[in-house]
Amino acid sequence: MPIPPAIVCLGEPMIEFNRPRNGDGRHWLQGFGGDTSNAAIAAARQGASVGYLTSLGRDWMGDAFLELWAAEGVDASRVGLHESAPTGVYFVTHGPEGHKFDFLRKGSAASLMRPGQIPAAYVAAARFLHLSAISQAISNEARQACDVAIDSARAAGTRVSFDTNLRLRLWDLGTAQRTIHATMARCDIVLPSLEDSRQLTALDAPDAIADFYLGLGPSLVALKMGGDGALIAGHDFRLRIPAHPVTVVDATGAGDTFDGAFLARLMAGDDPEMAGRYANVAAALSTRGYGAVAPIPHRAEVEEALRRV
Repeated sequence: MPIPPAIVCLGEPMIEFNRPRNGDGRHWLQGFGGDTSNAAIAAARQGASVGYLTSLGRDWMGDAFLELWAAEGVDASRVGLHESAPTGVYFVTHGPEGHKFDFLRKGSAASLMRPGQIPAAYVAAARFLHLSAISQAISNEARQACDVAIDSARAAGTRVSFDTNLRLRLWDLGTAQRTIHATMARCDIVLPSLEDSRQLTALDAPDAIADFYLGLGPSLVALKMGGDGALIAGHDFRLRIPAHPVTVVDATGAGDTFDGAFLARLMAGDDPEMAGRYANVAAALSTRGYGAVAPIPHRAEVEEALRRV
C-alpha cells in the first residue's frame, strides 16, 4: 500500500497564460497556476511528500495538470474528473503597478467540488492540510468541501495551514472577512500577505496584524510582506526576516512558493525561524522568471542561496 503524502493541498488549479513585458503583446507563455497547486509543487521541489485534492475538466488542460503533478512527484490519485465542466484559466499581464490577473473560472470543475468528494481518510493520514480562501471563495459547494476537509484534519490531529489569498472578484469584503477569520480560528498555521491583512483587519502595523491573527486561535503566523520580507510570530516569539535581494521579473506565485517551502521545512524538522528564512529565500528566487510554477526553485538552489546570505 502506498505511503500517504505528508502534506495534502486542496483547491483550484488553473492553466496560466503569461504575457511577458518585452514581447510583442500577441505571444503568451503557457504555464500552470492556482495558489494551492503552486504551493504543492513548491513543497515537492523542496523534498516533501505531497498530494493534491481538486476536480479537473476532462480536457487538454486537465490532462496537462495530471502530467505536471506526475512529473513533480505530487500525488493526484484522489483528483476527480468532471465530465462537462472545464479546467479554469487565467491570464497575467504586467505594467507599472506590477502583475494583473484576469480569470476564466466561472463554472470550473474545481468550483463544482462537493463535500462528499473529500477523502477524509486521505486528509487524516497527512501531517498538514493546506488550503486557501480562494479554495473557499470559488463556490458555496467548494467552501463546504473545505469545511469537511478541515473537520477531517482536526479530528485526526492533522495540522491545518491556511493562506488568506484575498480575491474580491470572488466575494465581497464582508463575506471574506467573516469566512476567513472563522476559518483561522480552526487553523494551526496561517500564511497571510500584508496587503490582504490590511484589507481584512483594517490594521496597518505588521505586529498588530500578527497579534490579531494569533488572537483568533492559530499557534503560528507567517506574515508575507513582499519587498519587506516576512514576519514569523508565535505566542512566545517574534522574528522579522529581511527580503532576499533578487531582480524581480514576475512575482506571480511567490507567496504560494513561500507557503509550500515553509510547510516542507516544518515537515523536515526545522523550527519556525529556520523554516521562515528558507521560505523567504525560496519565494524571492521564484520571482526571477515568468509564471507561477516554472521559476519555483528546487531545494539545492535554495540551500545554495542561503549559504551566500
